[in-house]
Amino acid sequence: MHFRYDARLLRPFATCLLGTLALCIGAAISAKEASRTAEARVARVEAGLSTPVMVKGAVGGKMDLRERMAFHNVPAVSIALIDQGRVQWTRAYGVTSAEGKNTTLVTPDTLFQAASVSKAVSAVGALELVQQGRLLLDAPANDQLTAWKIPDNDFTRAKPVSLRMLLNHSAGTTVHGYFGYAQGQPLPTLVQVLDGTAPANSDPVRVDVLPGSLWRYSGGGYGVVQLLMAEAAGQPFDRYMQQSVLAPLGMKHSTFAVALPPSQDTKAASGHTADGHAVAGRWHRYPESAAAGLWTTPSDLAQVVLEIQRAADGSAGTLLSHDTAQTMLTRGLGEYGLGLYVEDLGDRTSFSHSGGTTGFRSQLYGYTHSGQGAVIMTNSDNGAALIGEILASISAEYGWLEFKVIEKVAIPGDAARNRQLAGRYALLGKTAELIAEGERLYLQSDVLGSGRRELHAQSATSFFMTEQNMVLKVMPSTGGRANGFELVSGATTYAATRTE
Repeated sequence: MHFRYDARLLRPFATCLLGTLALCIGAAISAKEASRTAEARVARVEAGLSTPVMVKGAVGGKMDLRERMAFHNVPAVSIALIDQGRVQWTRAYGVTSAEGKNTTLVTPDTLFQAASVSKAVSAVGALELVQQGRLLLDAPANDQLTAWKIPDNDFTRAKPVSLRMLLNHSAGTTVHGYFGYAQGQPLPTLVQVLDGTAPANSDPVRVDVLPGSLWRYSGGGYGVVQLLMAEAAGQPFDRYMQQSVLAPLGMKHSTFAVALPPSQDTKAASGHTADGHAVAGRWHRYPESAAAGLWTTPSDLAQVVLEIQRAADGSAGTLLSHDTAQTMLTRGLGEYGLGLYVEDLGDRTSFSHSGGTTGFRSQLYGYTHSGQGAVIMTNSDNGAALIGEILASISAEYGWLEFKVIEKVAIPGDAARNRQLAGRYALLGKTAELIAEGERLYLQSDVLGSGRRELHAQSATSFFMTEQNMVLKVMPSTGGRANGFELVSGATTYAATRTE
């Protein structure tokens, strides 16, 4: 049997094949071009670091990421960049430990302690329970607690503490933050932490002002949130978060486990003190999990940013409804919503949280509507300054509305005035020192997570630093010596009193 064919019949198929081939070639070229563009942007970010503030007229320019890591004594930094509503790139630099046998190159999958960024993730978990009706946002917290209750006093009887207040840091609860527990130290139960009883190394969590009357950061309040969540979920906090938040969001490298499982222990970075030494035992453990206990990666935390962005912008979130996301991003007292710092920028809202545990510093940042954001994690007490410089570079490259470099005018230093200011002060329960060296004045405090920082005079009583956009204002003096100072960051003021 013989078949005769007409070549004309094949023309449509040939045209189709050629068209498909052209599309494939075009897609490949577009992918290559997109890759080249992304690499170029990464390179510009790496080479474009700047301190958040610059002295007007001072000589200086853009700085290299690796050089700044060495300058700040930060062994490792890991970054996830979000643009157009997705993670565009991740990069990791440096080593997991600056000393000892645990030194390996970091990768985007290396684990870091999220520190207080844990609060943002914990808030998502708490609001998921609210959506399910298992927790009530505005009912008295004590009505929802069983194993332990917030001790009653005149303040709580006048106005009960609610979950909304606790998530907003406006419940009047004490304990700013936690120190963690070195390897080998006994770990307290959550109730022991809340009551400040041995072996807990923190003060009891109590209400010492009228709930809802002021904003005051309280890691202790998030201890109460942790207990509320565990009891409402009917299971340990870390297990609930794993099953109901981390896994659904695809955070496959993350855990709230107080002790890292062996499979993850080897993937974790070691913390480092400001002088560059590795933390004894590599890191501290934090049974105050909701406040500070998350181990994660920037790419995992980026999933939290994307979840909030999708829900806030009206798309279907994996966990959060649109209304819940709006509630989370609505300011209560202070500059804080529920689990996040929030800033209304007109056409979008920024949401963020920073974190610091012994040897680690981290930052989560995102915008609604623009699909932009970043997560940066470091393994050093000096990491905050480096993070600020990286954000300045990212902002310049991706056209963010925030983190633009600010120029400030400085007046000449005054040696006599500096001597009057020099001395030791108490700032957030830690020692802060003003150091005078002739016409130059420096602030050194563990609260800032690094070595001393030069203060540039704006007036006889006002000074600024370049590493962070903070202003130090001198309080009234006695006998020519300042009684204290205020450290002002945005709308937040931290008071320091002279101790010698």
